[in-house]
Amino acid sequence: MRDLLFTSAVCIANIAACIVSVPARAQLQVTPATTRATVSWATVLRKSVTTPTLQVVVNPLLRPSSPISHRAFAALSHLGANYVRFVPWLPYPRLAVAELKPPANGKTYWNFSLIDPMVKAFMKATKGRPVIMNFSTVPEWMFTTPSPVAYPKDPNQVTWNYEQGTELTDTSLNTIADYYARLVSWYTRGGFKDEYGHWHHSGYHYHFAWWEVLNEVDAEHHMNVQEYSRWYDAITAAIHKVSPNTKFVGIALAGTSNWNPDDLGWFSYFIKHRHHARGIPINMISYHFYASPPANSPAAKWPGIVFKQADGFLEHVQEIQNVRRQFNPSVQTDIDEIGTMMPNDNGAAEVKSLLGPSSYWNLSGAMFAYLFGNLAAQGIQIAGESQLIGYPSQFPSVSMVNWQTGVPNARFRVLELLHDNFRPGDEIVRSTTSNPNVYVQGFVTPNGARKVLLVNKRNRPVAISLSHAAGGTEEWVDEVTASSRPSYHTLKSDVVQLGGLAVSVVTLARG
Repeated sequence: MRDLLFTSAVCIANIAACIVSVPARAQLQVTPATTRATVSWATVLRKSVTTPTLQVVVNPLLRPSSPISHRAFAALSHLGANYVRFVPWLPYPRLAVAELKPPANGKTYWNFSLIDPMVKAFMKATKGRPVIMNFSTVPEWMFTTPSPVAYPKDPNQVTWNYEQGTELTDTSLNTIADYYARLVSWYTRGGFKDEYGHWHHSGYHYHFAWWEVLNEVDAEHHMNVQEYSRWYDAITAAIHKVSPNTKFVGIALAGTSNWNPDDLGWFSYFIKHRHHARGIPINMISYHFYASPPANSPAAKWPGIVFKQADGFLEHVQEIQNVRRQFNPSVQTDIDEIGTMMPNDNGAAEVKSLLGPSSYWNLSGAMFAYLFGNLAAQGIQIAGESQLIGYPSQFPSVSMVNWQTGVPNARFRVLELLHDNFRPGDEIVRSTTSNPNVYVQGFVTPNGARKVLLVNKRNRPVAISLSHAAGGTEEWVDEVTASSRPSYHTLKSDVVQLGGLAVSVVTLARG
């Protein structure tokens, strides 16, 4: 990985300095050729329904004992995003599974003591906003396995061997459905009655607006769509009994990062009501995408590779949208894991390179901004960046904060820029550019403000000619701003200068 061109203005270790410091924009060496951006403000393509957001995957760095958890949750709270996805996940069973042993002889083993503090912190950080909950890891004792599946006594110790088995011991699905009903009841109804009728008191009365049923089911436990649909029906029906106002997200497919023609069949099958029990809601579907350069590819070529993969993914989105419109147009879409992943993600050299200033974070942020604009144009409801904290042993290159300091990196700052400028209800207007390596998309907000999203898809500066930009304002994230909040200034001309891999929002002063 290459270091940033300008390192003197970057602050990494001191979060307070990062909050107050706004680096000055570098003097860019712009080539004579200027990219022309044309925005046809009178040509409205559609109204946006898209919310930019992120996912929070549970790991030890979110525990109260972590030196950075309070900073990460503070960043989440300050962002103020809707539909944040919360996922207690399989690498840390004691942080993700509330009943690690099966009930026996009148005794149960429900234990929320390690899980509750993170749920409480998350719900506090997202207070008053709709969230998407996903306790995706099923207790392993529910599966048929050659022997009981062990897990570390240390809740902070990672394991990738907890998930085993493909068949449930209770084929009626009552056991797994009851597990999720009790878990939801713990957090929404103040407690639950266990398998032997004993009341467990929590005192929690949270509102879970959305519940996503399992995660990447095509990979985890290797399910097919028919089997998953049965599980979905059983789990949603049970949860609805204790939380009747909760809506549901289904599938959470992983396969769209490595597209297989069979993946389309997941969507065409799942969204048809006839493949579900009577009365089962099909509110929203979800799937994931990560761009990843091949191993040993030079970093200088990564931007071209990443954006080519993003374009391929957008083609698949269109195919899925066509299926949705054909078979169940009322179903919404949440693409709730969007990110990039370095080759050799947990390699020592790669991890070390990510701790200092790195253009990789800007590349990842630029790709997310590019996908956000295109997903808004396709009518996707939620675009979720992945993930708040990654770190060595759990995909460090997908992190949105520095896992040593808790300081947001450029990926988080790009999300912040998008969140602060674009909302559902904005009008998306026809926009074109003379340079294929520059993305341009105009939006008109409900109050009439005209905003232009600009993304530089290459790691070199570019000048963009934009009519009526002079007198307007620009906010941007680039390799200079790095982990600082988006920079801001008033434009003095109709030429907007973008640094390499920059993401910019221009608000015009006039028509």
